[in-house]
Amino acid sequence: MILTIVAGIVVLSVLVIVHELGHFIAAKSTGVWVEEFGIGFPPRLYGKKWGETIYSINWIPFGGFNKISGEVDPTAPRALAAKSYWVRLLVLAGGILMNLILPFVLMAVAYMVPHDMATGRIIVEDIEAGSPAATAGILPGDTLLKLNGRTLNHKGDYSRYLMLNMGREIVVSVEHDDSTKEDVRLVVPWRPTEQRRTIGTLSKNVDLTIESESLPFWEAIPVGARSCIETLVLYKNGIYGMIIGTIPFIPAGPVGIVQVTGEVAHTGISPVLELAAFISIAIAITQMIPFPALDGGRIVFVILEWMRRGKRVSHRVEGIVHSIGFMILLTLMVLITYQDIARWISGESLLG
Repeated sequence: MILTIVAGIVVLSVLVIVHELGHFIAAKSTGVWVEEFGIGFPPRLYGKKWGETIYSINWIPFGGFNKISGEVDPTAPRALAAKSYWVRLLVLAGGILMNLILPFVLMAVAYMVPHDMATGRIIVEDIEAGSPAATAGILPGDTLLKLNGRTLNHKGDYSRYLMLNMGREIVVSVEHDDSTKEDVRLVVPWRPTEQRRTIGTLSKNVDLTIESESLPFWEAIPVGARSCIETLVLYKNGIYGMIIGTIPFIPAGPVGIVQVTGEVAHTGISPVLELAAFISIAIAITQMIPFPALDGGRIVFVILEWMRRGKRVSHRVEGIVHSIGFMILLTLMVLITYQDIARWISGESLLG
């Protein structure tokens, strides 16, 4: 339990601090006054002023914050709101950019440190009648070798590649019982079959072996980058799947993230780094949402001002809008946190 809580808090705090660091760097580099950069949340434990900024460590060890002058009030000293459109957009998007850059680093490191690699064969146990797999000619007993030219080492690979290609035609290389090999084409449907098998196959791992592997940095960097790009595709497909109702929407807040991180921490450093990269991308995507109080919502006001040729929404009105948005987000967070705590107490897991 202690490992779960500590690992979860550390990972989530680092991701939030990196987000705030993105705003900090962008503000500092463009001449915006950053009054305070804090690790954790007040009350303050320790603070020291270097130059014009107070750097603080606070009692609540969860994330961090920036206190940037004049986020909505252009009359404040060296206010952000008084800067040009492009400066404001850069500062407001700085956190999002950092959360999108960080996963490329985390994934590269995850592949460089020793991590378990599973290899084996994937055997088709059953085919659903009338499914895309059945129509394409895949048969029970077939061995699944490749999908779009990529080797399938275990069922996890198979599921991931299918999710990456939702709504698209794929080529599956199979080996039949008589040792003949064939490439079959089929389209991965957005709406799963009645038995919830994506293309209608029920498969199992055979002769599975697990070995430790670590890649040199010149291999880990491109492999990690590809994994990050694929994660973005999975997010896009997942969001669309939730919109059309084929993927269940299960919200998770900080408590849920702490629970999952702690569970993953028991399996090693590499899985934690991969999960941190996944969460970092989730934070970036969430902050892009054009909702008041989020970075995306603040960016909307800058774009609106530009479209109105410099006619600014009153900073008081903007402040009220963001305050209302913050209260709504806080209410949602309380509800989600209650759900996360109830799930944790009951012994359930987001990992299934």
